[in-house]
Amino acid sequence: MKSKRIIISGGGTGGHIFPAIAIANALKKLDPTTEILFVGALGRMEMEKVPAAGYKIIGLDIQGIQRSSIVKNLMFPVKLIKSVFKSMSIIKEFKPDAAVGVGGYASGPLLYAASLKGVPTLIQEQNGYAGITNKWLGKKAKKICVAYDGMEKFFPADRIIKTGNPIRRESVNIEGKRLQALELFKLSADKPTIFVTGASLGARTLNNAIMSGLDKLIAADVQVIWQTGKLYYQGIIDKLGEDYHPNIKIMGFLERMDLAYAAADIIISRAGGTISELCVVGKPAILVPSPNVAEDHQTKNALALIEKNAAVFVADRDAEEKLVDKALELLNDKDKQRILSENISKLAILNADEVIAKEVIQITINN
Repeated sequence: MKSKRIIISGGGTGGHIFPAIAIANALKKLDPTTEILFVGALGRMEMEKVPAAGYKIIGLDIQGIQRSSIVKNLMFPVKLIKSVFKSMSIIKEFKPDAAVGVGGYASGPLLYAASLKGVPTLIQEQNGYAGITNKWLGKKAKKICVAYDGMEKFFPADRIIKTGNPIRRESVNIEGKRLQALELFKLSADKPTIFVTGASLGARTLNNAIMSGLDKLIAADVQVIWQTGKLYYQGIIDKLGEDYHPNIKIMGFLERMDLAYAAADIIISRAGGTISELCVVGKPAILVPSPNVAEDHQTKNALALIEKNAAVFVADRDAEEKLVDKALELLNDKDKQRILSENISKLAILNADEVIAKEVIQITINN
């Protein structure tokens, strides 16, 4: 049988890139002869992370709508048209059997070009609220793999399959690693630990909230693993110094997310793709959705958990004033921790990457 050729498009953040790589790895596991090509956006994270994972990537000169700059938006239609034409050229040369979109700037032009060329497409919609581009592309997609219930509001119901979001298996494999984690971060086993993550790029609101509450955290003798994100790390270190306090571990980027999760008693996070990892990890979580995303989809993601009493919600606008108090309150409420942990664990889907990979292969057979 002829080897399959699959294009995977999208990226922009770790929340898109890591699931995309997980799908690629699952496709390779199903059939090691599968040829995979990634298409991303020039200057974005995927151009570095995808080659590091061992895959070839081609970049499109594409951007999103810039809320803060009308001038930058003037170039958007030009870049979009150029990206569609380049995508057509990529498809003509690579001759894919299917194209997969995981979200991010490159997904739109590539999947649109694929549909024009008669290449079957699959959308991996990570959020509880579909963006305009995916809703439009969903009309032509053979399958739409989703992580939340109720997505027939956005897509044809007969093409939806609930798979969950692919996760980095190595990041959620925390069994028996607590002591190793405490040793790595130089933490005490006798003190409660909060893990704060604004993901790889960081989250200004979370950083400001922790900065505002440092005195309270230290007074409560609470340990914090604080992933500031690369964008904010140096500014925070400039203010606080390298060795600010033995209880406060400040890091720009974490290679070993598994050990940070293993060390934590509770986790504070945004509400993007990380939610899927939090469900598998099963620790009590406080979600602070970013308001600066399309259609405010992180709030919808968070509310899907809040409705099931599977997480605590803090609005972005309230975080600086309330987040640390909420975290300390949760650390002191063991019953609440137990309930949140039980409920979030019920939402875990570990094998999304394998299920999606099989669906990708299926649409190449049925086409």
